[in-house]
Amino acid sequence: MSTAGNLIAGKVALVTGAGQGIGRAIALRLARDGADIALVDINGAKLEAVAAEIVAAGRKASVFIADVSKREQVVAAVEHAYQTLGGFDIIVNNAGVAQIDSLLDVSPEQVERTLGINVQGVLWGIQAAGKKFKALKQKGKIINACSIAGHEGFALLGVYSATKFAVRALTQAAAKELASAGITVNAYCPGVVGTDMWVEIDKRMAEITGAEVGATYKKYVDGIALGRAETPEDVAGLVSYLAGPDADYMTGQSPLIDGGIVYR
Repeated sequence: MSTAGNLIAGKVALVTGAGQGIGRAIALRLARDGADIALVDINGAKLEAVAAEIVAAGRKASVFIADVSKREQVVAAVEHAYQTLGGFDIIVNNAGVAQIDSLLDVSPEQVERTLGINVQGVLWGIQAAGKKFKALKQKGKIINACSIAGHEGFALLGVYSATKFAVRALTQAAAKELASAGITVNAYCPGVVGTDMWVEIDKRMAEITGAEVGATYKKYVDGIALGRAETPEDVAGLVSYLAGPDADYMTGQSPLIDGGIVYR
């Protein structure tokens, strides 16, 4: 893969939740942009497949299995990226889970798991990356997974929505704290993306509401102004911008990329 003209040629980017879906698309896009990629996920087999794609395209890749809800594992993942790829410039805190249930029925265990991955996982990524950038005395980019549900609460996705509102708050606060060190912090807010997560959302919605399987997904897609479901590659395009030099003067923002569902 030629890096001529690529905006982040020679940079090292770490992507969590990189084994599938949006994370995989982000990893492949940043590799195409010229970066070497540290792939982090809880599923090792899927990571190896993505790594093979990146290496076949001419970039370096490393694999690290981690549960992002565990602070020490995220710190270890960042250090592994630095040691194996010879640098550390960008982190994409992409890993996340959906939680579909009525607010009246959600269990403590569901809340703990969703907060642990979606909020703490982002916080530990901000901490680990921010400290590493400062130790290296260099600028860096922190990019967090948010959602349209971080701009508007959705029925039966209340706890999930709360975690994504929290990601926006963490993004803003971290941007203010880290700006003096030349570290930018932004987030990306997808809509209805055709991934395994939405298969699970649709299935649970059907169980709760009695709708046919597929009906909830179709209802949301039918409401998209641009007339189609979002692809992981659509999301990766925005992350590519946030990771590159054109976004150097942008920090603390959580832009929507949803085809026209939520308007802010």
